[in-house]
Amino acid sequence: MNKIAFIGGGNMASSIIGGMLANGFQPEQICVGNRGAEKCQRLNQTYGIAATSDNHAAVAGADIVVMAVKPQVMGSVITELVSSIKPGTVVVSVAAGIQLSNLEEWLGESRAIIRVMPNTPSMVRCGAAGLFANELVSSEQKASVEAMFNAVGISCWVDDEAKIDAVTAVSGSGPAYFFLMMEAMQKVGQELGLSEQVARELTIQTALGAAQMASTSEHNTTDLRLQVSSPGGTTQAAIAKFQSLDVEDTFRQAMEAARNRAREMAAEFGN
Repeated sequence: MNKIAFIGGGNMASSIIGGMLANGFQPEQICVGNRGAEKCQRLNQTYGIAATSDNHAAVAGADIVVMAVKPQVMGSVITELVSSIKPGTVVVSVAAGIQLSNLEEWLGESRAIIRVMPNTPSMVRCGAAGLFANELVSSEQKASVEAMFNAVGISCWVDDEAKIDAVTAVSGSGPAYFFLMMEAMQKVGQELGLSEQVARELTIQTALGAAQMASTSEHNTTDLRLQVSSPGGTTQAAIAKFQSLDVEDTFRQAMEAARNRAREMAAEFGN
């Protein structure tokens, strides 16, 4: 069994660990390095895993090291820790804006490295993660890391590091787009006469049902939309209004803004 060390025990790391343990990983495989004795104790009590405030002890002998600290401190944490990461270990970064070139500078160019862009629904095991590996990552290491992120949702490999910025725009930031749309639907539902609770429940269940249909249907989303958009009907009236307002272009501009900000962050952290 691979030994897996997480450096940083925040929400994302905790959600991944919870999913892993629910999908066949063993507590003895996992160790977390996290500042603060109280947090370490909570991780130990919640998951039955080893947790320590000594990062060097956490990574000792690890086959996979997941760097789950804030981008602003990633460089200093890795630089201080790199001597304790054994040769052949694959290092996984889940930090936005930290490029492979940064990681190779801090870790050394002989390291196997994977960049991952997860998202917050990983906390409820409905996550979506994009992954990119450098050329030193073996197929076995790819499979092991993929299994970790599949434990909290799905994972997709991209063949160009620049595409991680597109992943950020689609799935990394994407949950907030849906939350915004749900906010608007609930608010307008209340304006149309529904109670706050009814508007909320109907909106959430509708979003859940639409996602489930899109996930399980043999039809694509365009076909699914057309199936419920009868000519002259209520749905068609709403869709026609959305299209007249060019909602697709609004999404395009918003998602390009997210991608561009990811690029800006990479430049900032690279300096």
